[in-house]
Amino acid sequence: MPKKNQSKATETLKGHQAKDKDVRLPYFDYLLAALKDGNESVEKSFGRHVHWGYWEHPQQAALTTEGFAQASEDLSRQVCLAGRIENNQSVLDVGCGFGGTIAHIDENYQGMNLVGVNLDERQLARARDIVKPATNNSIEFKQGNACALPLPDQSFDVVLAVECIFHFPDREQFFKEAFRVLKPGGYLALSDFVSHPLLHPFAKAKLPNRISVGFYGKCNLQYGVAEYRNLAKKTNFTIQTERDITVNTLPTYSYLRRLSQQHRVNSVFALVETATAEVLSRFRLLNYYVYGFQKSA
Repeated sequence: MPKKNQSKATETLKGHQAKDKDVRLPYFDYLLAALKDGNESVEKSFGRHVHWGYWEHPQQAALTTEGFAQASEDLSRQVCLAGRIENNQSVLDVGCGFGGTIAHIDENYQGMNLVGVNLDERQLARARDIVKPATNNSIEFKQGNACALPLPDQSFDVVLAVECIFHFPDREQFFKEAFRVLKPGGYLALSDFVSHPLLHPFAKAKLPNRISVGFYGKCNLQYGVAEYRNLAKKTNFTIQTERDITVNTLPTYSYLRRLSQQHRVNSVFALVETATAEVLSRFRLLNYYVYGFQKSA
C-alpha cells in the first residue's frame, strides 16, 4: 500500500478504535458456544452462513434445517449477482463471518482471488478451518476494520457486505474505503435492513448500553432508500441494483421461531428483537434490500 494511503487508513483506524472496543455481538457468542458443543441444528443452520434466508417462492418455503441452509446460500447468491461476479476476479467480503459467502464463490467460480475481512478473530479462525480453496482459486482471511481496510488501493473487482453493514461504525466511511480498494468500474454489493422514514425517530433513540446491545448487537437502522441514494451520490457510486426482497426473507422468522423452541433459547433479547423485526418487516416498516453500486470507470 502506498505510504500516503496507508497513513490515511491508519489515521482512520485510530479514529474508530474506541468504537471497535464497544462492538459486542452476543448472537455470535451463542453460535460459537453451540457449535463448540456440537449442536447439529445450529451447525447446519448457521455453521456456514450467518444471515437471513432468501426463498424465490416464500409461500412454498420448507421450514426444515436443510431448507433454511439452502435459503441462506441463495441469499448470498443474490448479493453476488448484484456484484456482477464473474470468473477470474478479485473479491473482498467485508464482515465475512464464518466465510460462507467466500465458500459460495469458491464453489461456483474459477480463477478467483478471495479475501474475507472481519473484526472478530474467532469467526476468522472458524472460516480458515472450514473454507478451503478449490483448484485455481485462492482464499485469505484477514482481521481488519471495515472503515479502515488493511488493503491496497484499486485491488478488487468486487466488494461485498452481506447483512453486516448495520454493525459498522460509519456507513459513509465504509463506502469510501470500498471505493478506494475497488478497481475502476468495480462493484460494491450488499444486503441490509432498510427502514421506512416513520421508523427513523425510534431508531435514533438513545438506549442504555445493555439494551442497545441486546442479542444482535448495536444495529444502526437509520438508513432508508433515500439515505442510500444520497450516500451513493456523495461517495461517487452509481446504483445499479436496488431490490426489495423483504417478502422473500420473511420465512426466516418462522424458522427462527421453530429453532428457538426446539433448543429453548433463553435470551429474552433474542426473542423480543426477532419478534420486533418480524412485525416491522410484515408491516413494511423494516425492509430487506439488496444493493449493487458501481464505481465509475
